[in-house]
Amino acid sequence: MTDRLALPTLIALCSISLGRPVLGSMAVLGEISISGILQKVDNGLASVLQACLDNGARKVLLPISSAGDLSSVPAELIGSFNLIFYNSAEDAVFKALGVE
Repeated sequence: MTDRLALPTLIALCSISLGRPVLGSMAVLGEISISGILQKVDNGLASVLQACLDNGARKVLLPISSAGDLSSVPAELIGSFNLIFYNSAEDAVFKALGVE
């Protein structure tokens, strides 16, 4: 057992349940605890974003708690993405599925 759930797993389950695909070229970053608390990206945001770029992501769903770490990311790398911030698991699901 784990005390965390990868947010992409939750989004995938909702996508399947609703029959609605996730937006294309999107990378989903972040985890949630079983109690629903968002956790910021831990492993060096710049290196994670570089891996996203290297693998074709153009949109990145990022927890708002990681916004402060953007100062450590080169501007050219940030400019390569459409950064989409979320502040809850529900918000992340809606944004990933393109639901207004």
